[in-house]
Amino acid sequence: MSKQLILNVQLNDDATFENFFLKDNSYNYTAVEVLRNQLLSHDNPFVYLWGAHGSGVSHLLQASCHKAFSQGLSSQYLSLSEFLDYSPEELLGKLEGVSLVCLDNIQAISGKIGWEKALFNLYNRIRDSSEFLLLGSSCPVRELSLKLPDLQSRCSSAPIFQLSMLDDSDKLKILQFRALRRGMKLNDDVAKYMIVRASREMKSLMHCLDVLEETSLQAQRKLSIPFVKKIFSW
Repeated sequence: MSKQLILNVQLNDDATFENFFLKDNSYNYTAVEVLRNQLLSHDNPFVYLWGAHGSGVSHLLQASCHKAFSQGLSSQYLSLSEFLDYSPEELLGKLEGVSLVCLDNIQAISGKIGWEKALFNLYNRIRDSSEFLLLGSSCPVRELSLKLPDLQSRCSSAPIFQLSMLDDSDKLKILQFRALRRGMKLNDDVAKYMIVRASREMKSLMHCLDVLEETSLQAQRKLSIPFVKKIFSW
């Protein structure tokens, strides 16, 4: 028996294009510009975006949904790795008529022929109805190892964009950028301390910012290493 289908997946409010940090001369500029403008024309109705965990793929897929909503269009974000217990035809069939479908972590369905067929059928429906499909993955198309040749071909023929890996200097700039957008000033020493002490994953670092935003406001304290150390018991 399949689980009851619930498609009102909660988007991260902070996952917007405005909150996506772009360093100077970054290759990511091209990917972001294509996604920003995807709904304005049919030049790129089907896009494949991939990058290592923490590179920002999920952020940009959700940003595309926020953008669609701001334009009065319907949109749906799903991370397929979280829905593998559902009926693929039933789940993806619910997306018919949605202006923009954003499917994340599609590497999770590789080798699962039922899911592959359902995704291929969804692609055809979206193409025939002149809607938009954005796929996110942690690997390039050639490494998906899909069993369905037609689906592999469709993914290969789409515009493909890779997000660059983040090093510690990138994470420092992102932390400072996101902190500033929250009204907090994070100097280099505090940011470096957080990166070393906390998990280096951006999701974990963003959670730390959430905690610091609340506690610093309550305590009326500036962000310093002693304050951060006390808050997280590091």
